[in-house]
Order: sequence, then structure tokens, then C-alpha cells
Amino acid sequence: MQKELVIAGFGGQGVMLAGELLAEAGKEEGRYVTFLPSYGPEMRGGTANCDVIVSDEPIASPVIGHPEAAIIMNLPSLDKFEPLMKENGLLVLNKTLIPKEVQRKDLRVIQIDAQTVAKELGNEKVVNMILLGAYNEIEKTVKLETLKNALKHFLTGKKEKLIPVNEKALEKGAEIAREFLGVK
Repeated sequence: MQKELVIAGFGGQGVMLAGELLAEAGKEEGRYVTFLPSYGPEMRGGTANCDVIVSDEPIASPVIGHPEAAIIMNLPSLDKFEPLMKENGLLVLNKTLIPKEVQRKDLRVIQIDAQTVAKELGNEKVVNMILLGAYNEIEKTVKLETLKNALKHFLTGKKEKLIPVNEKALEKGAEIAREFLGVK
């Protein structure tokens, strides 16, 4: 099993945290993992993306040229990555910031109004976790419990109080994905 994921959005949306979290969860499950961040020239508001690979076998390269799955958090990222996707690839989209339809018909697409869901959870910054939870439920890259447990590595000190809402966001994303898949 090898799962490749690109996560892309604006700086400040938690793109890197989501990627690091998935990589850490893979590592906790004894898998081979790579995490390759890429930043635009701006610190906040610029583009950011990362490549994450989780595998049962050693990984030859951390670079993903043609993603089999992508979490896309904004329109510029959709414009950049949609043409690069593998046939039958999975796009998990933040519908709130992506007002247009995906053009390719050979992709699996789940659109989530993640901003609205995050507001309902009480913290608008958990959009990344909602989308990650949905991706992970569809692709079964790692166990949900392992993802939730990995939050402890990144949300420390003052941020530790954010663990419960991030756990709920991962769970909500998984729930939305199950509805999308028609699974109860």
C-alpha cells in the first residue's frame, strides 16, 4: 500500500499542519513516510502546499508529480493541481473558497462547505482537519484514532486546548465522507 497526497492552499490555512499530522500518524503506525513542504514567497496569504506519502514499502522519492489524491483549500490551488491529477484521482475540496466546478470528469470529487462546518464546531481554523478527516475516511491511509493521537505532537503548550476541537473536526470530516460514500 502506498498513498500519495498533495495538500494545497493559502499560507495560514493549516496546510503544513495537516500534512505533518498525516505523516506522523503514518509513522506511528510503523509505515514509511515522507513530508515535503513547498511555500510561496509570501509568509501569510501566499500559496503553500505539501506532498505526503505513506507506504508499507520504502519510498523512492518524496516528490509527487501526478497526485492520486489532493486536499485543495482554495481556487488557485485547484487551478494548479487539477491538471496534474492522475486519472480516477480523488479531490477533496473546500467548497467555501472554490466557487467553480472541477472541469475533469475522470476524477472523484468531494466538495465540503468546510468553513460553515468549522463555524458550527466553534473554530473556523479547523477547516484543514475537516478536509483531512474526509480524505482519510475515503482513502483509509491511517486509522482515525492514530490521526487524533498525533495531534498531541503538534498542539502543545497554549495550543493544547485546541486538541478537542481538532479531534471533532477530524471526526466530522470522516462523517461527511461516509455520507458521500453512502456508508452509515
